[in-house]
Amino acid sequence: MQGLIYVADDEKNIRDLLESFLVEAGHMVKVFADGESLLCAFLEKEPTLVILDVMMPDVDGFTVCNKIRKISEVPIILLTARDTDADYITGFTAGCDDYFTKPFSPLKLTMRVNAIIKRALKAQQITQNKILVLEDIVLDQGMKSCTINEQNVKLTNTEFELMAYLMANKDKAVSRGELLNTIWGYGAEVETRVTDDIIKRIRKKLRDYKSKVSIETVWGYGFKIGRKDV
Repeated sequence: MQGLIYVADDEKNIRDLLESFLVEAGHMVKVFADGESLLCAFLEKEPTLVILDVMMPDVDGFTVCNKIRKISEVPIILLTARDTDADYITGFTAGCDDYFTKPFSPLKLTMRVNAIIKRALKAQQITQNKILVLEDIVLDQGMKSCTINEQNVKLTNTEFELMAYLMANKDKAVSRGELLNTIWGYGAEVETRVTDDIIKRIRKKLRDYKSKVSIETVWGYGFKIGRKDV
């Protein structure tokens, strides 16, 4: 489950702390004091996962996340000292996969990293194409491609896997806890808005491509995918 992880944070104590925990967990880690340095290293060699502080000088974490998303679907975790709705929206719009508010538990972050990398490695082990179809949506799990109304749609890895899981369970409602365990690899007791924010991103893409499919919120439980009510 070893991965190559890039960490960018302008606080040396946080860089050192994360490096210590992640190396102890068996990962290779490269730390950077700013986002520009991480981007330069990224262009030379793509890591397994990226951890970005939001509030960095010169180039902030949101900007770095946006730039990475233009060229890669590598999992990205954002770190921020500000726990606001605006930051969550900006982070997930930029394409991050998860979000941690400072101060955070380095052990919980390491567990989250392990879960994301385990999920990514499992996805790479798919040996034959499995195609999921729902109305005008076609997901090719082998090629990691998505089309809506025969148009190619760009999805991040997390968006793709969440969409695939909902489509594979299209006849039932899926709880937030089940999604957290299956897609992110951690339990519902972890406080996170990640499922709701990724769902919002997918819903926007369904609207943009005029899909007949919608994702319904099952209040107090989770989500269900199906044909849009006319």
